[in-house]
Amino acid sequence: MKLVSIMAKVDKDKCIGCKTCEKLCPVLAIQIEDKKAIIDEDACRGCANCADRCPVYAITMVKREEPFTVKVDVKQFPKEAIDEICRKAHVNPEQVLCYCVGTRAEEVAAALLSGAKTPEEVSSMTGMRTGCTIECIQPMLRMVEAAGNKLQPIEGGHQWYGKTITAWELSDEVKDKYKSKGFFFDEDKELLDQIVNLKLEEGQNEK
Repeated sequence: MKLVSIMAKVDKDKCIGCKTCEKLCPVLAIQIEDKKAIIDEDACRGCANCADRCPVYAITMVKREEPFTVKVDVKQFPKEAIDEICRKAHVNPEQVLCYCVGTRAEEVAAALLSGAKTPEEVSSMTGMRTGCTIECIQPMLRMVEAAGNKLQPIEGGHQWYGKTITAWELSDEVKDKYKSKGFFFDEDKELLDQIVNLKLEEGQNEK
């Protein structure tokens, strides 16, 4: 959930149509038309990514006259469906995935069950990745894929960082190579699995 209280505004006299903002927007709220940046005000989630990186300082963040909240109601979906996506992504439903906004895994799962299929759509619905726009991309990609969606980079975009290897995907070759150097990959994986399953098992025991 995120309260959207600001939005991007373009000074067209300064804008040079370089497309930097268009490539960086995590919710695809900017397009270049006639060599000028056009902001979809309704779609903007106020992350300031565009303003921070505009090479000619043509974009500023301004207060909205009517702030609004973006969120997905987790309760509209069965807990089992939420838990299944989270388990496949190796995250606990109550785990905070985006610390800038405070978005939890269960809300991301609800967004995906609501029809979101891409990271950009998840960001638009939950506000996740509209703070620093960087740190939460990995769990977001795992969640999108866990819901059965194919990850497809946006052509020409800069916001796609690619998936990193997790403890569940390390090959035996890598584990054998580094086990004598103080790495405990299998033990780490076991601990992470316990964290993922903790609340899920508590919920099942309460039934």
